[in-house]
Formats: sequence, C-alpha cells, structure tokens
Amino acid sequence: MRTTFLFIAAIAACGWQIRAATPAPEVTVDGLRCEYLVNPRGLDTPQPRLSWRLQSLERGEKETGFQVLVASTWENLRANRGDLWDSGRVDSDQSIQVEYGGKALRSRQTCFWKVRVWDKEGKISLYSDPSFWEMGLLRPEDWHGRWIARDTDTNAVSAPLLRRAFNLEGKVAQARLYICGLGYYEVHVNGEKVGDHILDPGFTRYDKRALYLTYDVTEALRQGSNAVGVILGNGWFNVQTRAYWNFDNAPWRSAPKLLMELRVEFADGRSAIVPTDGRWKTSDAPIGLNNIYSGESYDARKEQPGWDTAAFDDSRWAPAQVVAAPLGRLVAQTMPPIKLERRIAPVAMSEPKPGVYVYDFGQNFAGFAQLTMAGPAGTRVTMKYGERLAGDGTVEQKAISKYIVDLDPAQEFQTDHYILGGQGMESWHARFVYHGFQYAEVTGAPGTLTLGSLTGCFVHSAVPEAGEFECSNPLLNQVWAAGRWSYLSNLEGVPTDCPHREKNGWTGDAHLAAEQGLFNYDAAAVYEKWIADIADEQNQNSEVPGIIPTSGWGYKWGNGPAWDSAFLLIPFYLYEYGGDVRALTSHYQAMREYVDLLARKSRDNTIDWGRNDWAPAKTDTPADITSTAYYYQDALIVAKTAALLGYSEDVQKYQTVAAGIRNAFNQKFFHPETGSYGNGSQTSLSCALYQGLVEPRHRESVMSNLVLNLAQNQNHIDTGILGAKYLLNALTENGRTDLAYEIATQPTQPGWGWWMLNGANTLWEQWDGSDSHDHIVFGDILAWFYKALAGINPDAQAPGFKHTVFQPHVVGDLTWAKASHESPYGPVNCAWSIVQGRFNYQVTIPPNTTATVYLPRTAPGEPEESGHPVTGWMDGIAGVATQDQWTVLDIGSGTYSFSVPWAGKQPKN
Repeated sequence: MRTTFLFIAAIAACGWQIRAATPAPEVTVDGLRCEYLVNPRGLDTPQPRLSWRLQSLERGEKETGFQVLVASTWENLRANRGDLWDSGRVDSDQSIQVEYGGKALRSRQTCFWKVRVWDKEGKISLYSDPSFWEMGLLRPEDWHGRWIARDTDTNAVSAPLLRRAFNLEGKVAQARLYICGLGYYEVHVNGEKVGDHILDPGFTRYDKRALYLTYDVTEALRQGSNAVGVILGNGWFNVQTRAYWNFDNAPWRSAPKLLMELRVEFADGRSAIVPTDGRWKTSDAPIGLNNIYSGESYDARKEQPGWDTAAFDDSRWAPAQVVAAPLGRLVAQTMPPIKLERRIAPVAMSEPKPGVYVYDFGQNFAGFAQLTMAGPAGTRVTMKYGERLAGDGTVEQKAISKYIVDLDPAQEFQTDHYILGGQGMESWHARFVYHGFQYAEVTGAPGTLTLGSLTGCFVHSAVPEAGEFECSNPLLNQVWAAGRWSYLSNLEGVPTDCPHREKNGWTGDAHLAAEQGLFNYDAAAVYEKWIADIADEQNQNSEVPGIIPTSGWGYKWGNGPAWDSAFLLIPFYLYEYGGDVRALTSHYQAMREYVDLLARKSRDNTIDWGRNDWAPAKTDTPADITSTAYYYQDALIVAKTAALLGYSEDVQKYQTVAAGIRNAFNQKFFHPETGSYGNGSQTSLSCALYQGLVEPRHRESVMSNLVLNLAQNQNHIDTGILGAKYLLNALTENGRTDLAYEIATQPTQPGWGWWMLNGANTLWEQWDGSDSHDHIVFGDILAWFYKALAGINPDAQAPGFKHTVFQPHVVGDLTWAKASHESPYGPVNCAWSIVQGRFNYQVTIPPNTTATVYLPRTAPGEPEESGHPVTGWMDGIAGVATQDQWTVLDIGSGTYSFSVPWAGKQPKN
C-alpha cells in the first residue's frame, strides 16, 4: 500500500482542520473547473457545469461514484453542509460536465463547492480543496445603471473619457464591478487599471447580444473618497473605416457607450451601488483615431494626469449623456479574455532610407509594438505594420491592405501614430486595435533609434496550452510551431482568418482548424461563445453567413455547406474532444433547421451551390462534391444529437436523410468503370473517403486512384483548404500514412515544408506564398501530427478522452515522436522510439479513463510491458488481441512502457 501525505498549506490557510500526516487514500481529487474556468466570476447560466480530476498512482483506477457539495458560505462548506446542493452519492463515473442540480441561484450569489469520489473498490476519497463560482446579474432589472456616452457622434475622432468620484462611508467587505463598454473599454479605479484584459468585451452581433464582465475590486477601494474612470474605444461597435465587409454600415453601429455598476458591501451589512448615470463626467482622451483596420493615434500632450483619481478636478468636464441602450441582450462573458501574452524583442533593425527605421521581430504575430523614446513635445512618430518588405527594404502592405485601401486610397491601414508629450522618456502602445505583422516601420522619430526603441506585444485570447508535439524531423517541428503562432494570432475572441487584412470569423477557416486548436489549447469556452454568435446570425430562412459576426455581408456569397457546417462540426468536436453535450444540444433546433434548409435547396439529395475547395495548388474541385459531403455529415450530426436528447423519431428521420444523401452522392459522382469520383482530383477522392461516403467494395479502387494522382504529382499535395484536411487523414485511415508523411515533408512547392524552407514562421493562405502570411486554414496538419504520427486519437463513442485510441505510425525517416494532451480527465501522453531493433512506446492515460493501444507487429516476438511479456491479464491490461498486423491492448489508466520487435516496416491499418 502506497502512502502519501496531504499538502495542507492552502487548505489550512482557509481554516480547514486536518490532522497532519494523515495517510492519503489511493485517490485524491483536484483540478476543479466550472464552465471550463477556475473560480469564475459573473456566470449567468442557471446550471453551471462542474468538472474535476482524479489523481492516483494505481493502474486502472476509476470513479464509481461522486458527491458534490455546494454551499452559500465558506463556513457551511467547511462543515460539509451543502445548503445549495448536496448531490449525495451519485453512482457514476462522470467527472466532467456535471450539471449543478441544486437550488435556483440568484444574481451575485457566490457558490462554494467541493467534491469527493468513490474509487473502483468502493473506497471514499477525501474532499477536494474548495473552489467557487460567482453568479452575475441574471435579470435586466438587476442592472441599476443607465447607458451613458460622451455624445452620439459616430464620426468623432477622439476616444471618450468617463469618470465619477464618490464617497464610501465604512469598511469595504466586498466590491464587484459589472461593466459593458462598447466597442472596447479600459476601466480604472483610484488611478489603477482594473485587471489585465485588453480588447474587452468580446466581439458579438451587438444588436443581438453584448457581453459584460465582472471584476472583484474589493482591494482597489478605500473608505472615503474614490473614483472610477473608463476609456472607451470604437472596436467593432463603431467601425469608421470603409472595408469590403461593410462594418461601417452595421445595423448596430453607434458611438461608444458604457453601462457599469459598482456594488459595494460593507462590513456592517450595508451596501451601496455606484451606477452609470447623468452624474458622470466626460472629456476627450489623448487617444484619437482608433479604428480596428486603420490603427490608433495618441497625443501625449492631451493627457490629464490623475483623471481617474478622486482628487482630480473635473469641473471643466461636461456631463455625460444618457443614451439609448444597444438592442442586444446583456450576457456574461465566460471565455478567457484577450491579453498581452508576451513581449517580443526585435531581432534586427535597418534604416533603408534616412529617418526610416524598419524593425524585424523575427516572427509573424498579432498585436502591436510598444514605442519607447524621448523627444520634443509635438513630435509625431508613425508606426506602420506589415508582413513583408518591399524591394527597397521598407514595409510593404499591398497584399494585406487591398480590401480597405482599394476602397479609399486616403485610408490608412495598420498604422499607429504617437505624438510625444516632451516629458522625458515616454513609452506607449495602442489600446483598442491590434495588427498582424512581422515588421514595423518607424518614421518621424527624433534622433537615432536603437534596437531597444521598439518591442513587439503578442495579443490573443489567453487560452491555456493543452498539447505539445515533437518528432525527429525538424521540418515538421517547424510546421507545428508555425501553426501554433497562426492559431493564437487568429484567436481574438472569435476564430479569425487573418489578423491584418480581414480579422473576420470565416466559418470554413474555423472548423478546418478546430481539431488542431483543441489538441493544442483549451479553447472550448471561446468556441462556445462563437457558436452562440453563429446562432445569433442564423436568419429566418435558417441561412448562415460566411463570416461571424457580420454586418449582414456573407449570406449570398462566401457561405454554403462547406463553410456553414462550422455550426454543427465545431459543437461535435467540443463533444468529441471535451465531452461537451450542451454545445450540441443547446443548438439542436437551429442545427436541425439548417439541415432542413439544405434539404429544401438540394436537388435529388445533392447540393450544387456554395464555395468550392478554396485556394487549390492547381486543380479546382467542383463545389457540388464537397457541399454534398458536408450535407451528409450535417445530417449525421443532427441524428447523433437527437439520440443524445432521446428524440427517437428525429434519429430515424435524419439517419434516413443521411442514407439518401450517401446514395445520391455515389449515384451522381462515382464512376464505377474507373473507380473514381467527380473530376478525379485529390480533393474529390479524399473527400469521398474521409467523409465516409465510399462503399466498402469500392474503397480499394478509390484509394488506387488517389495514389495514382499523387504519383502524377510527384507525391505533392494538389488540394485547397478543404482537401488539405481530407487528404492526410484519408491516406492514414486507409493504410498509406507513408504517403501522407511524404506529402507533409515535401521540401519543394507546393507544401508545408516548402513554406518553412522559404522563411515561413506562420502558416500561409496560398500554396504559392501570395496573399496573407498568417492564416490557420491549412492548419489541420497539426492535428494529424497528434493522431497519426504520435498516435493520440479521441474516441467519439466515449467522448472527452474517456477512452483514447493510441495508434502510432512509424513512417519515412522518423525515429521518434512524442505528444501530450491535457484532456478533461488529465494528461494523455505518448512517446515512441526505435532503439536497437525494438519499437518502444510509452503511454500515460489519466484515472477514470481507458485506452486501446495498437502496437505494430513487424517481426516475430511478443510484446513486453516494462520488461515483462504481455501474455494475458496483468496489472492494468484488460485484454490482448491481434488485428491484422497490430497487437491490440485494452488498458486502464496509468503509465505503461511497451516494447515489440521491430523489422523496419510499418504495417498497414
């Protein structure tokens, strides 16, 4: 029996009484989450979902029951009184996405909770360390403030400042600040910025939904005089730049406005509310132009020191105007905020022309630059951002500015201006915009600049890392790193296509990149928010636009099943990778209506409209093949969701719809005399295979045609963005991972390897390197690294990595590969290597889960685990079987070190 000792310092600090050196049980509980977040504030879902993790050194450990206590006070929780919810023992192995089942929750309520579990032998664990969540403002009448603004002029150049001074009589016990500032805001209390977020709140369709945030400002307040101040930016709420997507004519467009409520609880039981109303004062901020596409300007001479403190004299400030509220309902923002995640030092500086300084940050990314310098007051310094350099060494923007500057050549694009205040050394960066760039060009600076005069600031949604991959091929490691930079640069509260030219939430780009995003990052909460954005955009005809959110653009162009299916595919990925049932079921009706729309628009169960395989290397594929295939997948997802909800009639209906689509697809596109589909392109063939549309008896002939097509292209990819996802996966699923690997590592054009060898450090939009150099749309290869090369695969039959399938592939020149993924249940890890004629594979799966491991059988000899023959049942191994050229092991949780003889030939699946 193993004995460990509890780590009690954190609990003791909360007043928990535990005997020192108490022997710990086999299982402990930690990793408590509520709605994917740790101790979240401001939730507005009536039944928050709770998750926890088990820790155990025992192989095959699992949960057989749990008990959740939720209390209204710390004291009740300490005393094991779940006055809000005591679940009692629930006989279940569910430890993720457990819905709160207690008393109805009220606005501002804090809920303290903990959990204990029963292990596989029925022994009970200690309770977990305590955690909490806090409710937001659940009803419109809970808001006491009114919407205010400086004015209603949507063309105003300067950003507004808003402030109010107030007195607090008594000791502050607790204070919460609830705020929605549109388009963006920065809030200060007593001279200090609150929190470390930027670009809050998240971008939504503001006439349908606007997000508010909750802050704990207890420590920022004091007895006596206080002040709160807010700076507002235009953001997407008041786009002043003309661009192709018509956000300057958005139906929600309005001048920046603010709704805020500061609620203070005193130690003696009294409370006070400081709301936004006509008592607030307003003035112009030093921030001038701040447009999401154009950039931001700042005049340091206009600063008003102390404007956000109680001592400031605001007698010359004008009263704020009480204005109309936006039409959208207020909803809590419950996704990780956007943050300035890291600072990047430039790697080089040049002066291609006198007074023109160009900084190379050595990495393409999203954000802005921080300028540090001294000079005379009134000196105007300009920073222009881009991905490329022109022939003369200056920054070139043509490839990324065309949809803005072409509409109006007078408009600036990705350009910030700073006017010095003349008060010694000054440092500044933009607040309410972000750019996509590797290079920044600085002009107008006084004196001579140095490499340290500019620092890059990487800005993105602050999603935790959830995965790592590495292998013996350095080129693939470069692709993996480049994909991660592109993914984060395109996660700014919505999943975007590029961080410079568009910043649009293209639906096709989002679903094509979602699996690799979920392998690499804990991004589920961002996706849940964005799926709600799609629901907001679905119109009365059940149509979905190509970009989300939209001003109205994209319902008639840029959409279609290959793009719109993000509305169904991403919720299904959240279910598959995270066990998130609600992501599917909460949108079931809307998803069903979308499939019904496709049925109405289909002809003989096929779809001949929508976007085709965008950005192919050379061969176009008609949209009817890919659109019909997504129609098929959408019908299957609706049928599966209906099964989760228990709607048996709908299950039958949409399974029948899917079967009809499959038959029609083969009747229209399959050529039995040649064994090919459509025009025989790589996308046509791999689409049919990947989407499960090929009848089993024809699979071999279809694969033969795909292999022949690849040979005719010297084993180079010839697809667009849709086919790039299908191709590698279809080859792997049909026993030709060797070909997929060769495609992935091609050093010549077209291919990911060619990008890397030509200086790419992010993924590009086009195979030839034209257009954007920071897109994520070809990024599914990163998911293929995890699934095919390292061998980590989720199982949709046991979602959330409740069951993991490990099936590594040793191909090409690879000698080792390793990967890790933070699943909802805990870390899922694997690493393989070829050493002295043996294939070694180490896997780790967390407690309360199981796995199936495929070990290649390339030479005589039985598999071993930690040096012992695997000849039947042994510790943690529930079953051993052979399947074709694989040894298949069913295992429980734990860490295992397997080894088999290796003859140097990878078996087919």
